[in-house]
Amino acid sequence: MSELPLARFTVLDLTRVRSGPAAVRQFADWGANVIKIEEPGDMPDDKPGGSAQFADYQNTHRNKRSVTLNLKHPKGRAAFLELVKKADVVVENYRPNVKFKLGIDYESLRKVNPRIILSSVSGFGQDGPYKDRPGLDQIAQGLGGIMSVTGEPGRGPMRAGIPIADLTSGLFCAIGTLVALLERDVSGQGQWVQTSLLQAQVWMMDFQIMRWLMNQEIPGQSGNDHPTSSPTGVFPTADGYMNIAAMGTEMFVRLATVLGAPEMATDPRYTTLQLRAKNRPALNAEIGEITRRETTEHWISLLNREGVPCGSIKNVRETMEDPQVQHLRMARRIEHPKLGEISVVGQAVILSRTQKDTFTAAPERGEHNDEVFGEFGFTPAQIADLRKEGAI
Repeated sequence: MSELPLARFTVLDLTRVRSGPAAVRQFADWGANVIKIEEPGDMPDDKPGGSAQFADYQNTHRNKRSVTLNLKHPKGRAAFLELVKKADVVVENYRPNVKFKLGIDYESLRKVNPRIILSSVSGFGQDGPYKDRPGLDQIAQGLGGIMSVTGEPGRGPMRAGIPIADLTSGLFCAIGTLVALLERDVSGQGQWVQTSLLQAQVWMMDFQIMRWLMNQEIPGQSGNDHPTSSPTGVFPTADGYMNIAAMGTEMFVRLATVLGAPEMATDPRYTTLQLRAKNRPALNAEIGEITRRETTEHWISLLNREGVPCGSIKNVRETMEDPQVQHLRMARRIEHPKLGEISVVGQAVILSRTQKDTFTAAPERGEHNDEVFGEFGFTPAQIADLRKEGAI
């Protein structure tokens, strides 16, 4: 295997919980030298992030090494700045004012390394009226609009079933950092990359936001139905439920034919996209009366043969046992020194020459103190002094 594409970069990881680690994971998985910096001492099991024994922690912090540093201690901060001198990127998701209190804000970092890139994820942005508010995924989901369009009409707001604001803000942070690294190749200078849960959530609203920006239309909840296209939604079968997405008139005609109800396509209530959306409840009921007569697999076979998008609705076990998911290697096995063989979620990107085949377990707190500080030029005596002083 050729060297992984990000192997030349060193990333100092100050992140916790999920949004920041979601960004750093992209670098760790693609070969960057990621050093996770943690507070000295044991972390209680009930604190966000938790023990390295937890499954979520293993998935979030794989492919990293760990050191401990007390950034509130003068020697700890000085040691951190020594790492910064040789690093390419620092990633943090503290509240905006914390890095200034610690003296590790961008202006402070660039004084010791003008090429450093500081990447920050916050709840609402590094400035503005909400900058000092505590930001969590569900709060951003509410402010960003997604809870107003998720769930069934009349049931009240509903959060997404995953931490979508955390995960997407992490991805945007990673994208912004990669852009800054590319720009640095031209300018020779680092810069401060900023994103937030709120920005990511608004971006993810996409066409729903555009319905307001262009047409002053406020979207509502549509449950399992597509907001504007019909029939696209969940339909009952003899053994459960399935998704059908017959977008466009040609696809609707194919669906009606497969269902054995070609007259549905010429029904004056359903002949156009607008009419099908207007008469969605009646159309869904007619389709459901037919699909409930046969199994999900029966309909999937027939509909796929005719090119009508459809699929079963799986739980997480069924998803990970799906043959296409397994073919895409979305579960990767790693060896943990205490847990034995475990699996983590694979990358969603495939590169033809530089795919990562080996994953390493999330490190124990401070596991690599001697190794990493030694690589950055600290002598054994200096490391021992830092440990004695409580700086690491």
